Amino acid sequence: MASEVGFKIKGGKVGILLMHRLCGTPVEMRFVANGLARAGYTISVPRLAGHCGSEAEIKATSWPDWYRSAEDALDELRKECDVVIAGGLSTGAVLALMLAAKNPGKVHATALLAPTLWLNGWMIPWYARLFGLVHSRAFAKLFRFPHHAPHGIKDPKIRDFIQKMRASKGNAEAGHPVTPGEMVLEHRRLSNAVQTLVPYIRQPSLIVHPLEDDYAGLSNATYLRDRLAGEVELKVLDDSYHIVTVDRQRHLVVEAIVRFVSGLAETAGLLEAKPPLNASVTALPRNLSAA
Repeated sequence: MASEVGFKIKGGKVGILLMHRLCGTPVEMRFVANGLARAGYTISVPRLAGHCGSEAEIKATSWPDWYRSAEDALDELRKECDVVIAGGLSTGAVLALMLAAKNPGKVHATALLAPTLWLNGWMIPWYARLFGLVHSRAFAKLFRFPHHAPHGIKDPKIRDFIQKMRASKGNAEAGHPVTPGEMVLEHRRLSNAVQTLVPYIRQPSLIVHPLEDDYAGLSNATYLRDRLAGEVELKVLDDSYHIVTVDRQRHLVVEAIVRFVSGLAETAGLLEAKPPLNASVTALPRNLSAA
């Protein structure tokens, strides 16, 4: 069942929330989650609304539904942990930024893995970018975006394994092979909302982004590095494509997050659970204070 796909690994009082990508699944976060759990952190990997089921189920959602899934998971993790780092892959990273902006007293830092504000990687065809002219779901539903090789994975052995898993286990394990146009539109709406919030995000952030990202160019990472109000550490991977949590440098992703969180604990008193902002969500632009 789709509702059973998300998972949690219990550890210490520092929690890390990891959210999967659009049309992905929590399974793609398993390696990183296990690595962070071994470092002693409590890990939560929720299923975003509509994901891991049929295409009809995901098309019935919008970005505020995905955000509510993330916020519910944050609230549950806060019951167990004094400190929470919000993180995610691709669209999951964008949701983590929104969580940080709207919950400054609950989110102490962000870990952004191949954050995707724009689909501008080298694999994205020029005509797909014309989809930016589409502004209604009624029109967007006429479009479908099949996933093409290399499917966000540089390592051919890992890529073949994922494709075989998709064939044998379906969407719940390997994600959707096609992104419906409505979901691409919802992703753009989410990204637009988050770009407005970026200057208000003062928590420290780690960004891990592949140099050769086939879906989201490095400009996504540098945009955030240059505009986030808090301290930013950018690590660029030189041998991975978009899905860095499963590709051949996935161990470097784990190492980067562990170093980042450990450094925060040592230099900023993070383990004392001091929120980086005293302001509440009402400090945000009024038209963006509710999802």
